[in-house]
Amino acid sequence: MSGSGSEDAQKKELRNRRHFSFRLNVFFFATFFVFSVLIVKLALLQFVDGPTLKAEEHKIGTRDVPIPPIRGNIYDSAGRPIAYSTSTQSLYFTLEPGTKEEEGRALAAKLVDVFNRYGDPVEKPLTAEQVFDYMDFGGKVNLPFQPRRIKTGLNQKEIAYFSEHRDEFKGIDVVEESIRQYSKEQIAVQLVGYMKKLSGAKSLDKYKDINADQDDPTLKYLDSEEVGFDGLELMYQDELRGRNGVKSYPVNNESKIVGPMQLTKPVKGDNLYLTINQDVQLATQKAIMDHLQFMKQSSPGTTYYDGRFATTGYAVAIEVKTGKVVAMASMPDYDPNLWQGGISSKDYDAVKYFTGNGAIREVQAPYADDKERKKHPSSLVFLGSTQKPLSILIGLNEKLITPNSTWNDPGYFAFGAKGHEVKVRNASSAANGSLNPTTAIAKSSNAFMAANIGNGLYMKYKDSEGVDVWDSYVKQFGLGVTTGSGLPGESKGDANYFSEAKRGSAQSALIYASFGQQGRYTALQLAQYAATLASHGQRMKPQFVDEIKDAEGNVIQPYQPEVLNTVHFPDAYWRTIERGMAQVKVQGFEGFPYNYLRKTGTSQQDVAGKKLENGVFIAYAPAENPTLAVAVVVPQGGYGGWSAAPIARKIFDAYDEAVGLTGTPRKASPPVSPPSDAPNP
Repeated sequence: MSGSGSEDAQKKELRNRRHFSFRLNVFFFATFFVFSVLIVKLALLQFVDGPTLKAEEHKIGTRDVPIPPIRGNIYDSAGRPIAYSTSTQSLYFTLEPGTKEEEGRALAAKLVDVFNRYGDPVEKPLTAEQVFDYMDFGGKVNLPFQPRRIKTGLNQKEIAYFSEHRDEFKGIDVVEESIRQYSKEQIAVQLVGYMKKLSGAKSLDKYKDINADQDDPTLKYLDSEEVGFDGLELMYQDELRGRNGVKSYPVNNESKIVGPMQLTKPVKGDNLYLTINQDVQLATQKAIMDHLQFMKQSSPGTTYYDGRFATTGYAVAIEVKTGKVVAMASMPDYDPNLWQGGISSKDYDAVKYFTGNGAIREVQAPYADDKERKKHPSSLVFLGSTQKPLSILIGLNEKLITPNSTWNDPGYFAFGAKGHEVKVRNASSAANGSLNPTTAIAKSSNAFMAANIGNGLYMKYKDSEGVDVWDSYVKQFGLGVTTGSGLPGESKGDANYFSEAKRGSAQSALIYASFGQQGRYTALQLAQYAATLASHGQRMKPQFVDEIKDAEGNVIQPYQPEVLNTVHFPDAYWRTIERGMAQVKVQGFEGFPYNYLRKTGTSQQDVAGKKLENGVFIAYAPAENPTLAVAVVVPQGGYGGWSAAPIARKIFDAYDEAVGLTGTPRKASPPVSPPSDAPNP
């Protein structure tokens, strides 16, 4: 028995040892696994999550104060500044909820008192009424939460006073900012555009989600930052903006600064050098305003009397071979410096009818009274007879006529059902007799175009197919499509011939279109059209920026001409229209030292029950090797040969003096008094 018990004890001890060994191995394995996990976790923390955690630690332990970027400048083609930014201290007012107008007026009076005591005595003093107007209690210009700029360029005494007496001025803040300044000469202001605070610019798609998923503080937009809202300021916002600077302060858990500030300097935006030539641009603006005034003062019975109600004018000059726009004017214009930091409601009311660029989009006549405004045409007008060179080209290419075709012009062309005929008449119902395509352009025969081109297309294609054929041709010359310039808000015009085909007939649509009464287009489209004629079918993209340079002056984007499309016609077709254009009678070109090709236009428009006439003109020179194409539109100006052509002459002269139509600047020509020859529509 004792032997058996001893054996059992040995077996039990052996089992215990085995169990102990197993448990020990499990313990060591578990310990090894735990330590392995810890080592992996530490490695992940150090090498993978480390940078993120360090950044989070830095974020918690620092406070970043953004510094707005320094916006790039805009220069003309000769490097003269048009728009530039300067650093300054400004006084802002925030309209807090519940603030009454009486409190605002009292605050305005207190502010004016400070300005008078501590401000620059040389500056024109602000009045309490002006300051209250800047506060914009009515919200005409600013959204309720937007700060209103009261005064820029505060001096040290003013800054010190407002800092020491901050509690006495409810809603007032002194802000360091970069102010956009514009040339006092008002150079192409609608083209250049203006700026608004980001908080008030989010109505534009570009800015709605501008900061979405943006973690880089140097790229994040600030609500107080001013951004481009129209024109080139908007179109080149990304290039002009630059990058924010950042002031980083180390702080403790109580948000108190515990160390020195680290500065990341703002990066200045790129500079634009425009194709616009300041001298040509200013001459264009002056030519329009001077001629409008001249027509306004004309006497009954004189050739310019029909243009006495014209109040606006639009002109574009574009280089034929490059597509560079050297002048674009939408007149009258305004002082863009009024927009600095937010325009007052009073100033806005005074200029709101002039802020739109009527050379690229539809702008209504500048009348404050709605009823009066509706009595006048907008900036978008029919081509009138400037359409006729293209009509002849279409007729030739469609084999409706040949360069030698003749047609007897009795002064009208009748179409429609018997007994219900509609007559298309020439100006003054002039019977021109036997015409060929060249003389039809020279004498501006509506009847020739209607009979041979408009009605000819209808008879060839029937129904609406002829309208589609017409549309395809005019679009190749830039009519009915945007010019490709990329300018924000550019209009493609109104192709009224489609609606006329539905409302009337395809026949009437084509007939009226053939002499320029079925498409309303902008001055920029007309200039591109004229340049395409001048180049024998090469439609260039109009461009406004010659080159872009960084802050150090390095060219980062040179000029690249761009051909949008090319129209191929036989040389004989181009010669046919050019011989006609060379014979068109115009005013104001007496003594012009170059051969030039031109076409006048008088587009008729029904406005408020009255038939009004708009002056239109296109030309390019020199005829042998065209350099510059010009288009001028004067709504309600009467005959284009009187209201628009004299303006174009001054534009050609200005370009010839500044640049040179043959490549060398030419000495100024003596002024020419406009004669009073017979009209040419």
